[in-house]
Amino acid sequence: MKEQEKAEIKRLSDQLDALNRKEPQLLEAGDAEKLGALLKEKEALVTEIERLRDKLDDKLSKEAQKLMDLPFSREITRKEQADMGTLKKSVRGLVVVHPMTALGREMGLKVMTGFAKKPF
Repeated sequence: MKEQEKAEIKRLSDQLDALNRKEPQLLEAGDAEKLGALLKEKEALVTEIERLRDKLDDKLSKEAQKLMDLPFSREITRKEQADMGTLKKSVRGLVVVHPMTALGREMGLKVMTGFAKKPF
């Protein structure tokens, strides 16, 4: 679902770029009617892009909230990071969030963190 929204945002942004490139040509030609239609279309695209970005951020917020509600979380050590497969097998339901992912940046993480229902 996120991929569809990202693709839609990209498509609309490409359309907005195309309109931005047409604008100087219409200004030189002095065609006020076409320029007015172009500006209305640009405004509609900008509002739709903002709406989709807010929707995408809201989805990330729901996912972050779900992780924060889990009763146990702690930093993943370097040794555990090296053998992540064993860690995930030993702790059922473990969710690991890296600070450089969108979710990690949103949550304000500084280190790789694991979230689980039980202590690990």
